[in-house]
Amino acid sequence: MSQPNDASVPEGLVSAVVDLVNTGPVQLGAYTVAELTAVDAIVDFLETRPSDEVLAEAVRSLAARQLLVTGDDSEQIQVRGDLGITVAFQQRARVVVDARATGTGPGEPWRMLLLPQPEGICLAIRIDALGVHEVGLYTMDDALDGLADWLPSGHPGEVDERTHPDDLLAVAERSALVTVTHYTAEGPAEVAGESADLVLANVDGQRYVFGRDPTHSGRLVPEPGPVDVHDRLVELLA
Repeated sequence: MSQPNDASVPEGLVSAVVDLVNTGPVQLGAYTVAELTAVDAIVDFLETRPSDEVLAEAVRSLAARQLLVTGDDSEQIQVRGDLGITVAFQQRARVVVDARATGTGPGEPWRMLLLPQPEGICLAIRIDALGVHEVGLYTMDDALDGLADWLPSGHPGEVDERTHPDDLLAVAERSALVTVTHYTAEGPAEVAGESADLVLANVDGQRYVFGRDPTHSGRLVPEPGPVDVHDRLVELLA
């Protein structure tokens, strides 16, 4: 695979990986923010850019593991192995589901990214408190089921006009923000387009689900329930 800014994908790679994912999940390894930034993977979704010194160390680490090698052209860099597959599928995505949760426990991710592919599979990235990004490929249904299971659960909660979402979020045992953003490509750059949010909160064993008020984006309004999160995400991805 060539340098990410001018990426080329080996012939047959996508179809072979899709066939493999349809037999079961494909784990692609775990990487740091710096390692992913060094190969231009998921940089649009990172909180901060690592320093030049940290990036240089990440490049050395990847080169030592032979995941980053010089191509036939001295100006060309090849990203190899599972990391190369990660880069290829990330660059093909045109929509991202970005979910962030509070109240997560040890060993749980605090953030998850889903990048659906046209073939009905999905690149999923689980990010833990140490900044380790665990990457895998799943069928779309399995990826959405996994996300829904991780999000706040509980019996459907009822709200009325006197209930303020901020009050529920302030006392929630677990809450999450899920943002679905569609992208378009302009050369090597990805430009964010339409987006939609879901906000979930678990309070005393009840789950409350809110969306953005279409007339006032800064205001949350209850989603008509009961809400099946998997099905609601499918609607937002359409």
